[in-house]
Amino acid sequence: MKIKITLVMSIMLSAVALGRETETVKVPAEVQPFVKDHSKPIALEAADLNGDGREDFVLVVEREKPEIDNDGFPINQRPLLILVRGKNGKLTEAKRNEKIVYCSECGGRMGDPFQGVDVAKNTFTVKHYGGGGQRWSANYTFNYFKADKTWRLVRNEDETFHVADTENVNKKVKRRDDFGKIDIADFDPKTLEEQSN
Repeated sequence: MKIKITLVMSIMLSAVALGRETETVKVPAEVQPFVKDHSKPIALEAADLNGDGREDFVLVVEREKPEIDNDGFPINQRPLLILVRGKNGKLTEAKRNEKIVYCSECGGRMGDPFQGVDVAKNTFTVKHYGGGGQRWSANYTFNYFKADKTWRLVRNEDETFHVADTENVNKKVKRRDDFGKIDIADFDPKTLEEQSN
């Protein structure tokens, strides 16, 4: 009975995910200049990201017409920008990453895998979840390093499980000692995955 309920719930969630379109997020006027033509904001979170006591933002935008790879998937579709507030109160783009946020079609049967960004003082986590019968999640956490004035990967958590066996979860957690110093601007999930294999 438990397997039947799990399977029905999985099918229902898949149907919802497939019908879901990425919603445009409302951004304040001061953030709007960072949303370029032919793109839309899909995530915006505020926190003091560099420990200076001022409110900063993590912004994710989606390009309307990205390049397509040989397999038909969008390339660098969703840039992530870290916007920091200076002493003058104005925002500037401190860092950008073109690869960390998975494309809108990269989630398999579940549809769009991007689950958002969690933020707190000096840290943020980019979250993904997708798959079909075999589900997966990939979360990347970055902390601010004041000495280098940058955000570095400090944790990568991946999980996989089959919907018919939700109690058997394969969880892998990697920390800085496992992958070294990786700046947000240089981070590529594919490279991290290749290092793990």
